Amino acid sequence: MAGERHRIITIANQKGGVGKTTTAINLATALAAIGERVLIIDLDPQGNASTGLGIDRRNRKLSSYDLMVGDRGISEVTLETAVPNLFIVPSTMDLLGIEMEIAQQSDRVFKLRKALSTPEAMAFSYILLDCPPSFNLLTMNAMAAAHSVLVPLQCEFFALEGLSQLLETVSQVRRTVNPRLDIQGIVLTMFDARNNLAQQVVNDVRTHLGEKVYHTLIPRNVRVSEAPSYGKPAILYDLKCAGSQAYLQLASEVIQRERQRLAA
Repeated sequence: MAGERHRIITIANQKGGVGKTTTAINLATALAAIGERVLIIDLDPQGNASTGLGIDRRNRKLSSYDLMVGDRGISEVTLETAVPNLFIVPSTMDLLGIEMEIAQQSDRVFKLRKALSTPEAMAFSYILLDCPPSFNLLTMNAMAAAHSVLVPLQCEFFALEGLSQLLETVSQVRRTVNPRLDIQGIVLTMFDARNNLAQQVVNDVRTHLGEKVYHTLIPRNVRVSEAPSYGKPAILYDLKCAGSQAYLQLASEVIQRERQRLAA
């Protein structure tokens, strides 16, 4: 795989409950389904991405914690999932202590970047970094390591307020530690067509951010909500449901943007 086709995308929003992990899991599954070799790195101590891909806690002998403290390489901490071409570096509660452990180290912001600058990491066409719902040292590491940020945004009243904070954070990271970082796109989640407010949020976000906003809207969908309890991505749990179809469309848009970037 040519290095230019190797992409690291941080999926981040400091607000919880916006569909961040759901987006990470299902976007990764959709990319894997079309033949891309994809790795999710679960950076949230809650480990929802790991659980949502059916990785039992007892099988998480090594985790993203081991990758970041420098003890283990990508090949040692990566597990296969039930989805062909999709792999995961799982999370454990050890991540809760990582901030204290590396806070005094001069390269504390670059731990993940260093871990992902190996031939083993470069063998993946996409690496998706699922961040915790806060701006902490884990999220900072993810942004320092990534080429771009994908922002899931819930269609609700305070969406734009939280988004402006996140965009400022991205600008700050670009100025200080990662000049290459850009916004891959903003994906609107939990959209309910029956709700006038949701449509207003969509219009406002598109007005403010234009082409940065994906055309795909991720709907509120019971089947998508059910899937993690079965340890499956929605696309595996119910391919035909509206949520799964939306994530397939989103994957198509992500790839289209990457093609445009390469052609530019």
